[in-house]
Amino acid sequence: MLKLCLDSIRRHSELAHQIVLHVNDGSDGTLDWVRQNGIEHTHTAENVGICRALNLAAKKCVADYLVYLNDDMYVLPGWDRALYEPGVQAGSQDPVYLSGTMIQRNMMAPSTVLADFGSDPRSFNEAGLLSAFHAGRLTRDDWNGSTWPPCGIHRKWWNAVGGYSEELTFGFYSDIDFSMKLWQLGCRQFRGVGSSLVYHFGERTTTLVRGLRNKNVKQARKHFLEKWGILPSTFTRYYLRAGQPFQQRTPEPDWRNATWERLRLGLLSTFLHGRLRTGAI
Repeated sequence: MLKLCLDSIRRHSELAHQIVLHVNDGSDGTLDWVRQNGIEHTHTAENVGICRALNLAAKKCVADYLVYLNDDMYVLPGWDRALYEPGVQAGSQDPVYLSGTMIQRNMMAPSTVLADFGSDPRSFNEAGLLSAFHAGRLTRDDWNGSTWPPCGIHRKWWNAVGGYSEELTFGFYSDIDFSMKLWQLGCRQFRGVGSSLVYHFGERTTTLVRGLRNKNVKQARKHFLEKWGILPSTFTRYYLRAGQPFQQRTPEPDWRNATWERLRLGLLSTFLHGRLRTGAI
């Protein structure tokens, strides 16, 4: 998976990149392979989770513009220029957060382009994916709610919010937490770029610990509620307006057009937050 990801970056990028990889553990041969091939990296002897890994790798980056990409992704031609051009110049003056668009077999995000080109490198239909891409069958319009990788942001704003929150060890809701920190900072441009495309095999790491997944997701969701006073779903739906047509500046939440049921969920999250803070539950 990692070899495929790196190969796609080298073949399909239009801009020069400093690639910094973080190796969690790496005892399966990954660390030896990375060292033998002279790939710039950070390393921890144990799996410290995605948030700590990202923060360590970011410290080695020298450019002003940071892009976070998962190793179970395959980038398509021109992915980087499409992600870079909309926000890098404005992004040094005002906080701008950008995401590419994931092509996936399952609807994991409201911005997903649904298509099946394989579930792993062995079943990967690379020729079919590239053919569909060049035929223009996979692009979509830009969308609101930049949250999911591949993500791009100016280092100034990454440093201002302290990178990713390392208490979210397993990484669940860490991307939404990062967007919330940017929202609190004043960022109102969360732009998903429809022409910056990656094929995402999808949750290949977390499936290895599926027995713990549900428990950790619930704990992360509770932590988000305690930390911010709302549910992650409320933030993505009413603040980020995830998946909706892109607006240059995301407006403040408008509850007038929400159904009572959805509004009730938002109010319930605030109520639960109060109880959690007082130790009632």
